[in-house]
Amino acid sequence: MVVQTYILDETDKKIVDFIQRDPTTTHTQIAQRINKSQPTVGMRIKKLEKLGILQFQAGLNLKSTGYYLAKVSFQSLDPNSIKKMIGSCPYMIQGYRLSGISDFMIIIAYPTLKGLDKIVNFHFRNNPNVNEIETDIITDIINEIVVPVDFYFRSCNCIKKVEKNEIIDL
Repeated sequence: MVVQTYILDETDKKIVDFIQRDPTTTHTQIAQRINKSQPTVGMRIKKLEKLGILQFQAGLNLKSTGYYLAKVSFQSLDPNSIKKMIGSCPYMIQGYRLSGISDFMIIIAYPTLKGLDKIVNFHFRNNPNVNEIETDIITDIINEIVVPVDFYFRSCNCIKKVEKNEIIDL
């Protein structure tokens, strides 16, 4: 896999900074603030989007929802199956490959602590391909975490293990 790098210059950084602070800012407003033409700003934004550097994401802000978050770190005997599992469970909001003692870290969100525990049991503690599991409950979210949510997602099998009165899909 060939990875190309694009180095952001000061103009790109200013554009990204304005968009991050206010995604509804128009190209014209950005152009006025950075002393560039509107077509230049528009072309740069389009280029940054095409390269996958600048992305726009709508979703739920987990800092405002009252959901509990857990960080699960572990060693995996089958990394490919773990990657598939992360993509198939809507409660796993992010996954990372690591170097060190643990080779994966997953962030899970759910509205109850009991539900979080059951999801961890289903996917990790009962998984023969997972060792050295460490689970931490995240007690405070410092920055905003916005995740896209498919409200019509057919639940992962892990949710069948959570009592009916606890089920609140993301």
